[in-house]
Amino acid sequence: MSIKLLVLDVDGTMTDGKITYTKSGDELKSFCVKDGLAISSWIKLGGKVAIITGRESKIVENRANELGIEFCYQKIKDKATKLEEILNELNIGWDSVAVIGDDLNDFSMIKRANISFAPNNASSYIKKCVSKILTSKGGEGAVREMIEYILEEEGRVEELLNLWGVE
Repeated sequence: MSIKLLVLDVDGTMTDGKITYTKSGDELKSFCVKDGLAISSWIKLGGKVAIITGRESKIVENRANELGIEFCYQKIKDKATKLEEILNELNIGWDSVAVIGDDLNDFSMIKRANISFAPNNASSYIKKCVSKILTSKGGEGAVREMIEYILEEEGRVEELLNLWGVE
């Protein structure tokens, strides 16, 4: 396995899937810092990351910018088509892609990726078709677990540890 691009859904994978609205109508989401460290580590190790989500939120744009995520597409109905555009831009194939998703709107990407993941609290339909069901729930380290799994499978854990000065 040689994964070059991680593709992340947001609600239910990077977050717990809950959306909170304040009295004034502002939207709130919470992200797991452990996922964030893993994502930024993946990028520092030379990997690419794309967010492809069906909803639109300034919060997601801010999080993507904070982590250095190069590709952030929101309000996407056909996620596989958008991902195909990214693959063409990067000149890589589906065999270089890992996807994490939690619900039916992620299916089109999941079925084509080299390896696919679902958080433990994903839809039962998605759990049936992914390569790996994670032990972590969305928003509680599922993305980190996916990244660590890929690095272990590719024999790259030492690179990760060296990146942070762990011996």
